[in-house]
Amino acid sequence: MTILHSPLDQFKINVLSEITIGGYDISITNSTIFMMLVLLLIVYFLQSTSKQGNSINLGNVLGLGLYQFILKLVVDNIHSKESTKYFPFIYSLFLFIVLSNLIGMIPYSFTVTSHFVVTFGFSFTIFIAVTLIGLQKHGLHFFTFFIPTGAPMYLLPLLIPIEIISYLSRAFSLGIRLFANMMSGHSLLKILAGFSFSMIQLGGIFYVVQLVPLVIVFLVTGLELGVALLQAYVFSILTCMYLNDAINLH
Repeated sequence: MTILHSPLDQFKINVLSEITIGGYDISITNSTIFMMLVLLLIVYFLQSTSKQGNSINLGNVLGLGLYQFILKLVVDNIHSKESTKYFPFIYSLFLFIVLSNLIGMIPYSFTVTSHFVVTFGFSFTIFIAVTLIGLQKHGLHFFTFFIPTGAPMYLLPLLIPIEIISYLSRAFSLGIRLFANMMSGHSLLKILAGFSFSMIQLGGIFYVVQLVPLVIVFLVTGLELGVALLQAYVFSILTCMYLNDAINLH
């Protein structure tokens, strides 16, 4: 087991097997392993919650509940007759993010979503896809999205660049929000856990006082579990809202 000497050690990418093909580095890292683990868990979850049978089990209830929750999220935020065709993507996106976040709560594990290169990869890909969907549906009329409704003509030279910058910032803000929340929360949890362990090792007559940091760790852990679920929800709902903007030019 690797000993973490610093709270930031949990975010280091370690090369497990160096592989280079055609001058490209495709080495296997701890990030690769945990991404594959998340994908395997998604496949297992989908298979276990979609089993047909006469009996109702916890897996079926959980799968049906999550299915209905994400479907409602998609329908409520993408105002289009074709909104359900985006459901498989949003459902898979939510599962990947929430499982990555929750796995990161396990001691000595690795949080895939705590790296900006991963979250930015998601957000930038979504940004490109949403833009292409808008262009495919509306053609050049899509660029009217950057003209505020009812704005006077003499303000357009100022407002249009602001709208364009605001639109382009989506490619970064979506990924930064997830990355920042996961990294800051996990760093705080590791710092408090290390401090609590050090206090307990001291012993002495102030043993009860030394347990206070441990209680705080449990409370912060509960908070982080909530954040892990909330950030997956926020990422998914913002993706739906961006899709709605591209489809309806709102």
